[in-house]
Amino acid sequence: MKPGFDNDKYLKMQSTHIMERIAQFDNKLYLEFGGKLFDDFHASRVLPGFAADSKLQMLMQLADQAEIVMVVSAEDIDKNKVREDLGITYDKDVIRLMDEFRSRGLYVGSVVLTKYAKQRSVVAFQQRLEQLGIKVYRHYLIPGYPANVPLIVSEDGYGKNDYIETTRPLVVVTAPGPGSGKMSVCLSQLYHELKHGVRAGYAKFETFPIWNLPLDHPVNLAYEAATADLNDINMIDPYHLKAYGITTVNYNRDVEIYPVLNAIFMKIYGSSPYASPTDMGVNMVGNCIFDDEACREASRQEIIRRYYQAVAGLAEGSRSAEEVNKIQLLMSQENLELTDRKVVSYALERARATGAPATAIELPDGQIITGKTGDLLGPSAAAVMNAIKVLAGIPHKELILSPESIAPIQALKTQYLGSKNPRLHIDEVLIALSATAANNEAAALALSQLPKLKGCQVHSSVRLSAVDKRMFKKLECDLTCEPKSE
Repeated sequence: MKPGFDNDKYLKMQSTHIMERIAQFDNKLYLEFGGKLFDDFHASRVLPGFAADSKLQMLMQLADQAEIVMVVSAEDIDKNKVREDLGITYDKDVIRLMDEFRSRGLYVGSVVLTKYAKQRSVVAFQQRLEQLGIKVYRHYLIPGYPANVPLIVSEDGYGKNDYIETTRPLVVVTAPGPGSGKMSVCLSQLYHELKHGVRAGYAKFETFPIWNLPLDHPVNLAYEAATADLNDINMIDPYHLKAYGITTVNYNRDVEIYPVLNAIFMKIYGSSPYASPTDMGVNMVGNCIFDDEACREASRQEIIRRYYQAVAGLAEGSRSAEEVNKIQLLMSQENLELTDRKVVSYALERARATGAPATAIELPDGQIITGKTGDLLGPSAAAVMNAIKVLAGIPHKELILSPESIAPIQALKTQYLGSKNPRLHIDEVLIALSATAANNEAAALALSQLPKLKGCQVHSSVRLSAVDKRMFKKLECDLTCEPKSE
């Protein structure tokens, strides 16, 4: 993708803005971090030039000022809720995230278990954390939350929660996924900090929607497509428009909860520091776009990708028809066709020409390479092999894997491992290639091209096997598939 976002400018501007917000309060700010602190591939796709770990890099610039509080819902632990993109449960992800933060030099102060009700699995998880030397705090369900403000802001509401002991001016409150209770933790801390004589502040850091881009900007529409399963809707912030006469964009949940938050601020402090949901945000992303059209086009492509993900999920039973319909409406709003994703036409045309499944890969220079179903390789494995040969400058007719080297692998699959499909998947062909590379310079050269597939666009004419989907993910390719079986 053509770059359109200045990542260096973003890192400087964002960290400076957060420090300014800390100074507005008693040198204590609870910053609710929405989305992913690292591996934010959605942002890197719709804002070409945005580094997937930009938010983490920004925090590392504030490492001596910041500490991280991890929040996880006890109900999610008890239900073994799985983070879909990684396939691991939330309890495991909490520990993974803490290890990741610490490896980057960031201080993780504690873990908060929200909606705590002495669930057996949660008690065991707390004991495990404490054995690892991690401080654990418990927050409880409050009847009537969030509407019953008098009860919430009382000793029987926030007052029952554990007070989280923090030592640094910036407290970043993050979680493994949505619905963990980050905002409630922040507000509970404001209540307790005031009891300790500290007038702490609260702010929210959400990358999307971008408040100072138009409501119908493709970057904001792509966010709606990404959260279609959550039924998030971008909308004009009516409170900001009324207070300042300025049009800004927020999303429905923040706008809906703002009157409650405002009432809680009034109850705690006697006044509210913010006149609108937009005021609470600290996001500077919109100020760092230098090529608007590049970001628009990248976002249009993301909307199409999200549509394909939704229809594939619908076929598999993991997504709803409502989600698909919502993304279709977003596509109509931008006058998008599926064939606006270039690899789609190439994959479907190759499949029609061969009468069998096919895969297309768009290389960094825009060249599109296809792979067909053969006797030896599946279409995705063939496409990857063809792509790295092109990147290595190896002629198409030159074999870098002989049929003789593939035959024993096929025999292993079918005769000993019970597979009905003798064709090699991507992982199998790459292992065969690496084994050949020791004595074959061309194979070694082709293998060295794999990092260049990062960010490449891929489309399959059929739904892929789990192993091929996993391999494209490891190669960091953006994959879409037609919602039909082979």
